[in-house]
Amino acid sequence: MRSTGKLHLGNFVGALDNWVRMQNEYDCFFFVADWHALTTDYADTSRIKVNSLEVLLDWLAAGLDPDHCTMFIQSHVPQHAELHLLLSMITPLGWLERVPTYKEQRDNIQEKDLGTYGFLGYPVLQAADILIYKGDFVPVGEDQVPHVELTREIARRFNMFYSRKRSYVFPEPQPLLTPAAKLPGTDGRKMSKSYGNTILLTDPEPVVRQKLKTMVTDPARVRRSDPGNPDVCPVGDLHKVFSDRATLANVDEGCRTAGIGCIECKGWAADALVSILNPMQQRRKKYEDNPRLAWDILEAGSARARKVASATMDEVRDAMGMSLEYQAGESGRAAN
Repeated sequence: MRSTGKLHLGNFVGALDNWVRMQNEYDCFFFVADWHALTTDYADTSRIKVNSLEVLLDWLAAGLDPDHCTMFIQSHVPQHAELHLLLSMITPLGWLERVPTYKEQRDNIQEKDLGTYGFLGYPVLQAADILIYKGDFVPVGEDQVPHVELTREIARRFNMFYSRKRSYVFPEPQPLLTPAAKLPGTDGRKMSKSYGNTILLTDPEPVVRQKLKTMVTDPARVRRSDPGNPDVCPVGDLHKVFSDRATLANVDEGCRTAGIGCIECKGWAADALVSILNPMQQRRKKYEDNPRLAWDILEAGSARARKVASATMDEVRDAMGMSLEYQAGESGRAAN
């Protein structure tokens, strides 16, 4: 995850909740992508470090456990940058220009100059992030599958050039599609910091309830006596993700028959959210009170990641004939 600060419910539903389950099934590497944050926010780096720590605190609050996964900061593992450089040498420009999110973000983010090599080349950095750990699977939503496919193409191209008469250096990673429910923000659009419509994992109960009071509902339900349709209501979408079956049944029946009003429905949604967020916030407080403890987790994870990444880079350099070690006969061949 990019180091953009505190996470919201969309981040939790879209990725983090799945990560917590995956850490007991796979050897997982989770990193705070501070270099990726620079691809769009390069002009002001004053909060990168603070934001990186905020991301980690939310990971720990959600249940990621350093005893069951590796958590680290991208820039603390310089091998990512070296592999990114080497892969950029073999990646055709056209591959990058056809990445769907490239044109989409350039069109949507008009307030920033994204005409930089860093922004164009971020999929290559992303490929390096994956390949340096020889990842077999990458947990992504459907919108990120093209990035994994590009990583596969880059791995295939590297193996074609440099793996002759030897086993391939890189496996071709597979996308591991993770279930991600539709989660609207308070204005009905996709929950996103850029829209200012988020519910943060750190929002205290009064803030959660106040945000839900202002949340948009079924536009066809103008009066309290009008029946509604929870399938087209953003609050109904929240219930489908967070409420138990009994509450969901009451919402469905009450909304369609006008048996309940939107205020009552929003209150039930707030109850469900608070029951999930409160335990997270209690776990987070342990690290908020001692941020050094959280930073030590990142440093220990970064050390482990560097060890794995270093071994991969030894293989990469050897395959390319750029090994750091002297091999007998090399100077003789050069002299001849």
